[in-house]
Amino acid sequence: MQTAARYEAASVPALSRMRMRMKRYWFLYILLLPAVLYYAIYRFYPTVLQVALAFKQFRLADGVWGSPWVGFGNFAALLAKPEFYPVLRNTVEISLLRLAFGFWPPIVLAIFLFELRSRLLRSISQTILYIPHFFSWVIVYAVTFALFSNLGAVNHLLGAFGGHEQNFLLSPHWFRPILIGTGIWKEVGWGTIIYLAALTSIDPSLYEAAKVDGAGPWSRLVHVTLPGILPVVVFLFTLQLGSVLHAGAEQVLLQYNPATYGVGDIIDTWVYRQGVGQLQYSLATAMSLFQSAFGLLLVLAANRVARKTTGTGIW
Repeated sequence: MQTAARYEAASVPALSRMRMRMKRYWFLYILLLPAVLYYAIYRFYPTVLQVALAFKQFRLADGVWGSPWVGFGNFAALLAKPEFYPVLRNTVEISLLRLAFGFWPPIVLAIFLFELRSRLLRSISQTILYIPHFFSWVIVYAVTFALFSNLGAVNHLLGAFGGHEQNFLLSPHWFRPILIGTGIWKEVGWGTIIYLAALTSIDPSLYEAAKVDGAGPWSRLVHVTLPGILPVVVFLFTLQLGSVLHAGAEQVLLQYNPATYGVGDIIDTWVYRQGVGQLQYSLATAMSLFQSAFGLLLVLAANRVARKTTGTGIW
């Protein structure tokens, strides 16, 4: 009887089975409808508009769909602009610096917090480390200005020890170190949350077995802790690599100035100036689509390499 029922269910077309399920669970589908509409209207449709706008010569009076198609004309104009390549270079360099100096501190910090035996000290440390994440970038820049302006605390210390005053905020040499450093300070504590969750999921018996075998702290770290969090590390690294053309628009907009344009102007700030300042919506959208497409290719490539080398990936 069960075999016959399975054969009959398999012989029913997929569309008919779907209709049967919808008829049976119609109330659940109604509950799901608001969420579907939200994502369709506010997520999917704007994405379609962006893709279409990148291939049109936008005219405000005609709207997106009424504006004429220009094919790849916006991308050709983008590549012909002399500032495209310096902006692209700055974006990649700043993103790689963020990745090189900002990716591993949360891992190290999470391991230190995990090894703390005092729960009270761990809770206090985590609270102090998490607080900067909730500061807006405006507050972070205010702290940066208080420290590195001409009358800031750092210059006061330099003067007290006989050093020379530095114009940190207007110096192209200091722009990127300050940018990367303040970004790490803001997000390093928050970044430990996922790694701490991964560490707590490691089987404690592995540590006990390693201790019985005579493994010291370093050996336990290398052979138990790091392999235990490797899938999470690979996952987050792949996602961050896909954002290599997104170098932190809000932070850069607040911190850069005409004196540091040469090392601080990135794709996001360029898109902001073109779209909002000069009303070149199609050109700015073409650049944004280029960012997204390049990021997708990087994620796919990184995931493929990760699966071949470490045996794990996003999917």
